[in-house]
Amino acid sequence: MTKLQDLLTVGKPIIADGGMGTMLMQAGLEQGQSPELWNVEKPDAIRKIQSGYINAGAQIILTNTFGGNPVRMRANGLEDRMTELNHAAAQLTREVVDASDKAVVVGGSMGPMGEFMEPLGTISFDDAVAMFKTQAQALFDGGVDLFWIETMSALEEVKAAVTACRQVSETMPIVATMTFDTKGRTMMGVKPEQAVEAFIEMGVIAMGANCGNGPAEIETVIQQMHEVKPDAILIAKSNAGLPRAEGDHFVYDATPEDMATYAKTVNALGAQIVGACCGSTPEHIQAIATALKES
Repeated sequence: MTKLQDLLTVGKPIIADGGMGTMLMQAGLEQGQSPELWNVEKPDAIRKIQSGYINAGAQIILTNTFGGNPVRMRANGLEDRMTELNHAAAQLTREVVDASDKAVVVGGSMGPMGEFMEPLGTISFDDAVAMFKTQAQALFDGGVDLFWIETMSALEEVKAAVTACRQVSETMPIVATMTFDTKGRTMMGVKPEQAVEAFIEMGVIAMGANCGNGPAEIETVIQQMHEVKPDAILIAKSNAGLPRAEGDHFVYDATPEDMATYAKTVNALGAQIVGACCGSTPEHIQAIATALKES
C-alpha cells in the first residue's frame, strides 16, 4: 500500500496543505519571479511554510513546483534548470516531512503549462507528455510519494500529465484537480460531471477541484461530482475567498473561521481530502483540521 492509501484506509477526512505562492509573496517573492528558484536560493523560506502547514495538521504537503514545467520555466529563462529545481523541491519537501514526527505524504505539484495545446495552440499531445514527463521524473527521483496534478482547465492537458506520470512510474498514485472558475465550468468549458468521469477513466486515485472563486463554488463542484460518482475520493482545495486588489497585491477575505465552515460543508458533500489554495495560511489549515476533527 502507498502512504496515501494508508491515510485513506483510516476512513477519516484527510487534511491537505494551503497556499504556497501567496505565502511566498508574503515572504518577499516578487511578481514575475520564479517561485521554483527559491527551492535552491531560499530553501529556509520553503521549510518554514511547509513546517507551518504540518504543525497546523496538514497530512499532505505539496512541493513548490507548480510552475516547474518547461513552458513556464522558459518564461523565466530557467528551462535548463528545470530538472534541478524540481528535484531540489522534492528533496526539500521530503526532508521537511521526514523531520516531522507525523504521518505526512509528499505530493509532487504539477500545474498547467500556461499555453494552449492543439488545436487552439501549438503544443501537441505528445509534446505535452514529453514536457510533463521531464518534470515528473525529477519529482519522482527527488522522493515524492504521489503526483499531484492541479489547477487544470483542459482534460487533454490532464490526460497528457497523467500519461507522463505513468511513463515515469506505473504504480505511484496520481491525483488530479481542475479549477471551475467560469460559471461552474473550467476556462475550457469542462463541467464537474465530465471531469470526474474522465478522471476515473484515467485511473487517478483521487480527484476534485482547487483554486477558483472561493468556497461556495467548490462546494457546488464537490456536490456535483459526488452525485455522479459517490465512490470517488474527492478533493476540495478552495482559495481563501475572493481576492481583491490592494495596491500592487491581492488580499483574500476568508477568515480561518470561514474556511472551517467550508471544510465541514465540503466534507459533508463528499470531499474526503480537504485543504486550501491561494490566500490561505497555516492558520486557515489549522481551523480546517480542527473543524474536521470535531465533525
